[in-house]
Amino acid sequence: MFDESTLATLVACQEALEYQFKEPHYLASALTHSSSAVTRLVSNERLEFLGDAILGLVIVDMLFHRCESLMEGEMTQMKSVIVSRATCNRVSRSLHLENFMFLGKGMEKRKLPPSLLANLQEAIIGAIYLDGGLDAAREYILRAFHDEIEKVLSGEPQSNFKMLLQQYAQRHYHQTPSYRVLEQKGPDHSRCFRVQVQVSGLRFQSAWGKNKKEAEQHAAENAMAQIEKRPPVYPADDE
Repeated sequence: MFDESTLATLVACQEALEYQFKEPHYLASALTHSSSAVTRLVSNERLEFLGDAILGLVIVDMLFHRCESLMEGEMTQMKSVIVSRATCNRVSRSLHLENFMFLGKGMEKRKLPPSLLANLQEAIIGAIYLDGGLDAAREYILRAFHDEIEKVLSGEPQSNFKMLLQQYAQRHYHQTPSYRVLEQKGPDHSRCFRVQVQVSGLRFQSAWGKNKKEAEQHAAENAMAQIEKRPPVYPADDE
């Protein structure tokens, strides 16, 4: 079914993943970038879609059972960080998965963009789910993402909502959020700012901050809350 080179790649990748596929063709599909596929239907894009959902489910289930004292908003923030594109990219790199990808001509494994490796991680999760079911996918995710999960649960800084919003905007709208100062007040030595963020023509509720940086973070957090259909975290008095 596979030539010697492909088979060797699949064997090495399974060792890195610490998971043995019953049906190796799922792994082969997960490793196949659209640049090397005959059609996009046989690339890893469909598996990426599936894996994204499985990753979210497993992390939500884990947070629900481990964080019994936290409310929805706090768990949502943790989940957003753990399943983010940046985290998926780091996990792929920690496992050196770039070495196993099937790429088209002109693409160098040493220079793969973070988004591609994030997509690859999700495709791997989708492949494991199809091959071994939810339990196998959960076991892999909790092992591969262990360090990232523990960092979040230990309270290490993770609330960079501007980063999270940018990742969301680039993925869903292929645009970067823009921030606009709507108002400022107070003396020069203690000035506050009200900032609004916009993505692809969508304007989200503005937020105040003690400086522009904080106001932008608050505005981004409001935007993420609205995207997730939650009330704004920092409601403005006049909105």
